[in-house]
Amino acid sequence: MFTTAILLPYIDPVALRLGPFNIHWYGISYLLGILLGWHYLKYICLRTEKYKSQINTSDLSDIIPWVVIGILLGGRLGYVFFYNIDYFIHYPFDIIKIWTGGMSFHGGLLGVIIAVYYFTKKNHKNFYAMMDLIAIAVPIGLFFGRISNFINTELIGKSSNVLWAVIYPNEQLIARHPSQIYEAILEGLLLFFILFYLTKKYLFLAKTGILSAIFLILYGLFRIICEFYRLPDEHIGYLINDKITMGMIISFPMILFGLAILINRINKNG
Repeated sequence: MFTTAILLPYIDPVALRLGPFNIHWYGISYLLGILLGWHYLKYICLRTEKYKSQINTSDLSDIIPWVVIGILLGGRLGYVFFYNIDYFIHYPFDIIKIWTGGMSFHGGLLGVIIAVYYFTKKNHKNFYAMMDLIAIAVPIGLFFGRISNFINTELIGKSSNVLWAVIYPNEQLIARHPSQIYEAILEGLLLFFILFYLTKKYLFLAKTGILSAIFLILYGLFRIICEFYRLPDEHIGYLINDKITMGMIISFPMILFGLAILINRINKNG
């Protein structure tokens, strides 16, 4: 049977080997996301008058370790509780083995929110102002993270005969949606440019909390859309009617919380 599907070459998940140490593409994606996000936020802060008096570049440098800890702890614990609790109940010491894989964006988001809350309270900064900055930078990390998923042939798509379908190496010869690329485009590029446009065109950074709310709404929406083209985790499968996945279920509350925050902050900002 004729197919236009692209047969992908095998790419080693380990980008670089230095003696006993392996540097994985996923680790590089985290590093790039954090470094580029940090420089992007410095650029935004220096060009937003209201932020010059609220948050300076030294604040951004100080909060980076908090964000990293929030991502790692929240992401890992989110994966444990959302996606594989039965396994980790029997093997609790495997929780610390982050290098074996298993991170949850939703858990990482909760971890970052908690970390930023404590940082802003400790340093007497505006919580919503800082979260807005984090929100507009997160899509950078999401983009690189989804590209790493693509390289690692994880979170693969459903079978498809679309012209741009791909055949993953080390998988059955089945043409599939490149679901990781869909997520990189929607959750990464498109979300980044929407938030950038709102930041520059409508100066929403001056109205604290609005960009955070828009991020929650759009990410939740984009993630649910992408879940329709992506296979569910094999050990979980579909949760409702062979259509609803865990990713959809935990993304829907993001939209609701985002709407609630948006209404609250619009009323608050007048």
